[in-house]
Amino acid sequence: QVQLVESGGGLVQAGGSLRLSCAASGRTFSSYAMGWFRQAPGKEREFVADISRSGGSTYYADSVKGRFTISRDNAKNTVYLQMNSLKPEDTAVYYCAAGYHRSLTRAGYDYWGQGTQVTVSS
Repeated sequence: QVQLVESGGGLVQAGGSLRLSCAASGRTFSSYAMGWFRQAPGKEREFVADISRSGGSTYYADSVKGRFTISRDNAKNTVYLQMNSLKPEDTAVYYCAAGYHRSLTRAGYDYWGQGTQVTVSS
């Protein structure tokens, strides 16, 4: 089992940047594929990005491609989401998730963090 804790959210102006972190407990972090999802008010939780166990492979939603970068440090049991050129439509609660396999859907992940709020003002 793994516990996930996100941090790094906040209020930023459009065009700005934020870096989210997700710290995982346990010794088996490198056994999990990791993903970031987000949920805006009144909307479904949607896929943002994921990364393979080794960090060698990543995938992004079209809406964030070229602006967001997912990375991981297995020595620190942490996955990151660097968000640049933020837009008001990026406003959401951002969640990290861990799973035994990579997935674009919520059902593909077994463990979730509590979420961190990102608000982008225009």
